[in-house]
Amino acid sequence: MQKRILPLGIIAVSLFSLFNWNCTKLDTTDIGSDLLPAVDNVHTFDTVLNITTSQFLFNDTTIIERTDDHALGAITNDPLFGKTNANIFLQLKPGFYPYYFGSEKDTLNGFGAGLDSIVLCFPYKGFWGDTTLPLHFEVHQVSDALFRDSVYIAKTVNYQPTYSPIVLGMADVDVRKLDDTIKYANRRDYSINQVRINLTKLAAGITWSQALYNRDTLPGHAFLNDSLFREFYHGLGIIATSTGNGLLYTNLADTSTKLEIHFRRKNKGVLDTLYNSFNINKTFSGSSTSAPSNTANNIIRNRAGARILSPNSDELYLQTSPGSYVDLNIPGLSTLSNRIIHRAEIIVEQIPTDPVLDEKLSAPGFIYLDLKDTGTVDKWKPIYLDLNPNVAYDPDFKTGPYFPTNGVDYTYFGGYRRDKTDVFGQSIKHYSFNISRYVQQIVTKHTPNYAFRLFSPYSFKYTQYTTEVIPYSNNIAAGRIRIGSGTNPNYKLRLRIIYSKL
Repeated sequence: MQKRILPLGIIAVSLFSLFNWNCTKLDTTDIGSDLLPAVDNVHTFDTVLNITTSQFLFNDTTIIERTDDHALGAITNDPLFGKTNANIFLQLKPGFYPYYFGSEKDTLNGFGAGLDSIVLCFPYKGFWGDTTLPLHFEVHQVSDALFRDSVYIAKTVNYQPTYSPIVLGMADVDVRKLDDTIKYANRRDYSINQVRINLTKLAAGITWSQALYNRDTLPGHAFLNDSLFREFYHGLGIIATSTGNGLLYTNLADTSTKLEIHFRRKNKGVLDTLYNSFNINKTFSGSSTSAPSNTANNIIRNRAGARILSPNSDELYLQTSPGSYVDLNIPGLSTLSNRIIHRAEIIVEQIPTDPVLDEKLSAPGFIYLDLKDTGTVDKWKPIYLDLNPNVAYDPDFKTGPYFPTNGVDYTYFGGYRRDKTDVFGQSIKHYSFNISRYVQQIVTKHTPNYAFRLFSPYSFKYTQYTTEVIPYSNNIAAGRIRIGSGTNPNYKLRLRIIYSKL
């Protein structure tokens, strides 16, 4: 099979070269593989319109839902964008009440042999940053009645409940080793791609763990119902200290997110090691089970001293939510005469900095472009026509849905990260946005020339229409890039238009 690859490759390259040599009247763009008329300055022309820009930071109100992937970790070395700390807070609960360890008969008759250990577990779903540096996590007890009882109150990335300073357990996590198999004490069970933090190794952890375990035997114990349980147990916080240089991603709704209570029981006179698990309860199922668990993902950006706060006039900084955005204005569109628009694309290019940091703290997978909605304060709306050419939508929300029901067609609209080599031979990332239909509408129908907003979202919403949240394809807080502004001599932010005269 391998012997056939080289001849087939030579044939394919030859045919491709012959095709390109003969098709001198065709042109290509950075978006997709569409073929366009060649710019011959007789029938087809091109022009570049200047873009003016202003950069801003979001007052971010992003909400991480209970079932979304959460970020956990610390960015400690990023001179361009500063530091980041991402912490997780969660309630892990029994699946039924009254709750008991082992079997009901064992607990009621006092046959238990005692607690072995309590381990907090959560799955590894991904990573952004430098994998060579371990992350350090500490577990604390949440001591916040508001967090305990506010299950149905939306919590943004700015929210952080109060937690005790006492450390219940800690772990140094090397994500390169998370695919190693870990066997449990009973030698029957094992885990893989899972972070495990023992909460009984520290003196404080032993006290807390033993108290939790004992709650099913005390009179009026905390495992009778959910209300009593939450009085004793408000939740846990997983706190990332200022070590490492990356963010680990986990999913709290995954069944492998759990509090494992390992204990010893006598089974027919023989001592056996068992474990029960507390999990995230996603929905309310009735009085016999838990109410939904509360969760929060607190993400703190500290940009003090970073370049993003004092950019040069020829550079811009985009940081994935909770992050930053750039306003774009293209005055030349307002005076552009009527013509046939073959392609209009906004071109965004990375300014390379430190090749090591740029690789590890990589550019966002996707960035997004929308319009300033005139007549409203700090409101935006989707771009007309080009988000998805196969679906009818109305950004003004008058004649149909304001956003494509099938979402963004990235292959047509663009906005996804790609590689190229710059004029100096350096590898950089770049993005393009196809706004051909929108520009055609402006030059033909003289519709308003709105300002644009460029950003790298985790999700977004258009609150003048609805509270519906539109998810995007980035992980929370993953991605940052320095790009050229409209005045950059080598990485110019620009609108290129290929057109024919009428």
